[in-house]
Amino acid sequence: MERNAIAIVGASETTELGKVPTMSQVQLHADAALNAIEDAGLKLSDIDGVATGGHNAVEIAHYLGIVPNWLDGTSVGGCSFMLLVRHACAAIDGGLCNTVLITHGESGRSGLGRHGSSIFPSLFQQQFERPYGVTRPPTMFTIPVLRYMKDYGLSEETLAMVSVVQREWAGKNPKASFKDPITVDEVLNSKMICYPFRLLMCCLVTDGGGALILTKADLARDLRQKPVYIRGTGESAETPMISQMADFTSSAAFRVSGKNAFESAGISHSDVDHLMIYDAFAHLPIYGLEDLGFVGRGEAGPFIAEGCTRPGAKLPLNTNGGGLSYMHSGMYGMYALQEGVRQMRGTAPAQVNGAEISVVHGVGGMFSASGTIVMTNVA
Repeated sequence: MERNAIAIVGASETTELGKVPTMSQVQLHADAALNAIEDAGLKLSDIDGVATGGHNAVEIAHYLGIVPNWLDGTSVGGCSFMLLVRHACAAIDGGLCNTVLITHGESGRSGLGRHGSSIFPSLFQQQFERPYGVTRPPTMFTIPVLRYMKDYGLSEETLAMVSVVQREWAGKNPKASFKDPITVDEVLNSKMICYPFRLLMCCLVTDGGGALILTKADLARDLRQKPVYIRGTGESAETPMISQMADFTSSAAFRVSGKNAFESAGISHSDVDHLMIYDAFAHLPIYGLEDLGFVGRGEAGPFIAEGCTRPGAKLPLNTNGGGLSYMHSGMYGMYALQEGVRQMRGTAPAQVNGAEISVVHGVGGMFSASGTIVMTNVA
């Protein structure tokens, strides 16, 4: 696919974020979809492609009254929406449809209208890990991070700095769930969840959703919003079982997805003005920075602790506050993409001045899948 041939023309989250006890999961999808369609200046009848993760795509299309020419229900966890952006670009480029709506909605906190897991269950995981108590994200993600801490000397204090810096960004975002500054001591004194994760190292549990609309770049120029072009994409997967990672200190899916995205975009690390790395737990930005190649192995923790990703620093990272302080309804990837779009439009609450290239990187499951999107506002 030619670079910048497809653009994001509509982007919006649900009308309310955080605690939304008045909307079921499907209503959150629909609310976000209608907001994104309005944002683009389009009508429902303009949509001929529908994609969603964590919910039946047929049900979303039916609920909105759309009979699509193209449909995608890829669901590999929180990075599903990065993969869906990639798939939508391919579908539009291949002439399968013209305008794609990608939706997300989760009643993660209120639990209204939810229907099981947002990721397809792994039979391997159920057979070979679950009987031993490896059942939930905190008990899964602790396995690789403990090995990383041992091999590279990552301290709890340095790990806590990820949460501290993310909160600095959240303080600039009026929609963030938590905005008050926090210290390393406060992170380390918060409730122990599963060693080494304290409460303030773990993502929020919220209600909400978001939606994106993609179409051809030549059509995008006539619509309401400044186009945000898709310059490069990548996706990959490693294993549904955390115990079977080839290397607990690095994600093969991260490395392949990121490499593909950078190569297809034709960019180097020095070209990146803005970066989003999925942060369901505090260790994920550390893995992302290293596996994407921004820093060497074992260097990401000190890189963050020294302030290299905080407001005003050389590599603005997770500028909405991330899943740790902004929003995390269960599948965070859509919120990271929304922030990338805002930065490229120049409308983000914590806007990075002069930003022209944004990289949005996600994880699905517990290092099982990954998706990477490179956006730009330069045609």
